[in-house]
Amino acid sequence: MTTFTSADYALRRTPDEYERLRGQARVWEAATGRLLDRIGLAAGARCLDAGCGPGETMRLMALRVGPAGRVTGIDVDAALGANAQQMLHESGHRQCRVLAHDLTAYESVPGGPYDLVFARLLLFHLPERVAVLRRLWNAVAPGGHLLVQDYDLSTVAVLPPSPALDEAGRLIIDTFGAVGCEVRAGSMLPALFAQAGIGAPDGSDVAGRLDSYGSGRHMVDSVLRSLTPAALGRGVATAREVESALAGLEADAIRHPGRPMLWPLMIGAWKTR
Repeated sequence: MTTFTSADYALRRTPDEYERLRGQARVWEAATGRLLDRIGLAAGARCLDAGCGPGETMRLMALRVGPAGRVTGIDVDAALGANAQQMLHESGHRQCRVLAHDLTAYESVPGGPYDLVFARLLLFHLPERVAVLRRLWNAVAPGGHLLVQDYDLSTVAVLPPSPALDEAGRLIIDTFGAVGCEVRAGSMLPALFAQAGIGAPDGSDVAGRLDSYGSGRHMVDSVLRSLTPAALGRGVATAREVESALAGLEADAIRHPGRPMLWPLMIGAWKTR
């Protein structure tokens, strides 16, 4: 298996990108919280957030499991993980810890088994997503749950359609594809569960966000800017083509700020062990 390191991640590792990740987590907080409640995450439970990023979902877990529970986050980005742990501890969630760990490099997940193993927007980025999903399943305790949420980027659109948004979206999808990401990972979750030997999910969930073009285009803009080094490095686009796409997106959203814009779908699936 080819290991996945911080350097393989398509998006930038910058303060602006970390803030974008925090904002993205806040967008999906209600959708994730609803699923944590759906599987009955209870006080005292042991939880894992695989690919925890800035730790926002760990906070949701900590609020539910209380001081008697334990919440472990793992992420390949050690600096981001350290920041997440500090933030959680400063907020009073001392039951949380974050470990630097590459899920593609080791056969076992540290600290298991867990009552809940959770991953959001993790499989999207990993070419070895089936093997990683199998490892996550193996870290679930008997009677515990595996819960996965991931994007389907194909749904991003404005009505009436916008060629400018379509072009920015094409660059994003082509760049993610060039580095081995699966932009429809969310819709593929039942198939991925089957390929990993987990079986059919016990349930699934689809969450969306309908925004205005004037507001929602900032999400597309920030992702494309974060992907620009990867787009240039993989030959997906030239610097001039990226700048043209960004300028076209801004101008079009200024002309039509009130048009409805659909974000990527956030699709969830879960299984009880």
